[in-house]
Amino acid sequence: MYLIIDIGNTSVKTALFKKDKLIDLKRFQLANFISVIYEISKTHIIKYALISSVGKLSKENIKDLEGLFPCMELTHKSKLPFYNKYDTPKTLGVDRLALVGAAVSQFPNKNVLVIDAGTCVTYDFVTQQKNYLGGAISPGVNSRYKSLHDYTENLPLLEKQQPISITGDSTVNSIHSGVVNGISREIDGVITQYQEIYKKLTVVLTGGDAEFLSSQLKNSIFVRPFFLAEGLYTILKFNI
Repeated sequence: MYLIIDIGNTSVKTALFKKDKLIDLKRFQLANFISVIYEISKTHIIKYALISSVGKLSKENIKDLEGLFPCMELTHKSKLPFYNKYDTPKTLGVDRLALVGAAVSQFPNKNVLVIDAGTCVTYDFVTQQKNYLGGAISPGVNSRYKSLHDYTENLPLLEKQQPISITGDSTVNSIHSGVVNGISREIDGVITQYQEIYKKLTVVLTGGDAEFLSSQLKNSIFVRPFFLAEGLYTILKFNI
């Protein structure tokens, strides 16, 4: 059994794989990191684990993990199942590496644009020759709601909601229309730009807001909620 440990900006996610099948997912706060991982190690035989961290993971945490089972940490120096053409690989988030790993594994010999809708919206493009060229980063849904509240005097902080109409008839409805329609048209626009260059393009939407946004998009896409975990597993298998 193989364990994926994904330390994000706001939480930790673990995924267990058995015979290439995702069998269990957990999400918890970093404060509970050691206790949850220790419980997993007691109830499952872990052959190998991969750690991916864009959040904060101490050296002590890593040492604790190494005492439980064999593990590796994903970095820009890790062996990858694609060619990384990014100009500044040291600054590239390991979560983006994982998404590209899933793209080349699940959509071989295709041009793939992966859109991860989370705290940020990231766009990552890999060619059919497995050349990862980079992409783009913009604010996510909740970041846009929060910025309207934080950087203005009178606008309320709202929970995300599908807009009733393109024309908001109140401040609340205007915010929902602006945020949701704005980010949806952005994503559609980026897809269209890539389609103008690459006539045969596969588009994958993943991340916490994927389901929320998918109904708003005009372009044809694949929605894959576990794409990041699957990509990390692909990279783990490529390294052992």
